[in-house]
Amino acid sequence: MKYLAKRDYNSPMVSAFDSLFNDMLGDWGLMPSRFPAVDIVENDDAYVLEAELPGYKQEEVKVQVEKHVLKLSSAKQSKKEEKDKRRLVSERCYQCFERSFTLPEDVDEEKIEGAFADGLLRLTLPKKEVAKPKAIEVKIT
Repeated sequence: MKYLAKRDYNSPMVSAFDSLFNDMLGDWGLMPSRFPAVDIVENDDAYVLEAELPGYKQEEVKVQVEKHVLKLSSAKQSKKEEKDKRRLVSERCYQCFERSFTLPEDVDEEKIEGAFADGLLRLTLPKKEVAKPKAIEVKIT
């Protein structure tokens, strides 16, 4: 292992250099908080939530509703499998996130639907049908 170089993390040049590239490339253009960007739109009969999840597959994303809270979460690990090489260093990437949203009272939780395509999760949260007020005739004597 004569070619393995060790870093001196106390060196000002190394830490400045690492800092520059970690700041520029560390999160690969994702939000610094590493939460997926979410848009929520309300229309007459439903709320629509769209979450941007580039690089994620449908089976890596979990959607749950419990006690009027919608939870989006994922945990994935990237691992390179190269068998015919003499490996000196092996690094892995582990990504996870969890976002929770308190649902409005008018959401029909039993009818929530979702679709996942091209890194975009789209959830449709239909509203409950509200009983329309009806006029009651009151007799006055």
